[in-house]
Amino acid sequence: MGESTAGRGKVALLTCVAMLAFAGNSLLVRMGMGTTSIDAASFTAIRIVSGALTLLAILLFQRTRPGRLRDGWLPAAMLFAYAATYSFAYRDMDTGAGALVLFAAVQLLMISYGLVRGERTSWIGLLVACGGLVAFLAPGASAPPLGAAALMALAGFAWGAFSLSGHRGQDPLAGTALSFLLAIPLALTLVLLNYRSLRLDPAGVACALVSGVLTSGIGYVIWYWVRVRLASISASAVQLSVPVISAVLGVVVLGEQVSARAAVSALFVLGGIGAVLLATRRG
Repeated sequence: MGESTAGRGKVALLTCVAMLAFAGNSLLVRMGMGTTSIDAASFTAIRIVSGALTLLAILLFQRTRPGRLRDGWLPAAMLFAYAATYSFAYRDMDTGAGALVLFAAVQLLMISYGLVRGERTSWIGLLVACGGLVAFLAPGASAPPLGAAALMALAGFAWGAFSLSGHRGQDPLAGTALSFLLAIPLALTLVLLNYRSLRLDPAGVACALVSGVLTSGIGYVIWYWVRVRLASISASAVQLSVPVISAVLGVVVLGEQVSARAAVSALFVLGGIGAVLLATRRG
């Protein structure tokens, strides 16, 4: 009984740590794009390279090999697309707004994938979530720029596709390490394509390194440990906390403002997705 309670407590604690890492990514990328002079291409490359080296070091410590090369190219492309569009989008979006659009896109893609596979869900919840997202993005003083929101939605779809593509039959950590390694040449190509606008400064590089090493590399290790110990619905539902945590971090650390309309719209988005997840489980 004691061991079971202790085990559940450990899972709960590390789940919180993983969600803080995901929210920390939003904060760090927004800090890099909004408060330093580093460019998005350089930030993306530093994040991917440092994340790859961190995951590779963990695999070497565990004496584990990365995943199979032939299975890694599509996930690597999706990972790169996520990281690149994520950085470019956060040039013009607040921390919480970006996280909301990102995770709404992730969940909507994965819900759609489930529907195609014949899963049942709550159409009312899905409509509520979509309506809340439309209200959040509708033109107004508090709405993020549509171009940035579209890039963040692409980042969410890419992250969702990366998660779904998976590395079937492989250790998830080994597969993710391979994806990061294979994404390095894509990131370096992005840097070359943007060579005229490259800018580096110590603060921006530091944000990118912390994002790559800590909130991406080590954060993903913790998440994979937690994910295999949670039900699929629980693993999806718990990620709905990330936009809320991100918004709080943005207010506390960066002094960002959250309008009443944005807050209400976010509640509809998160509530609708939560209803979908619960209905899917019952179905």
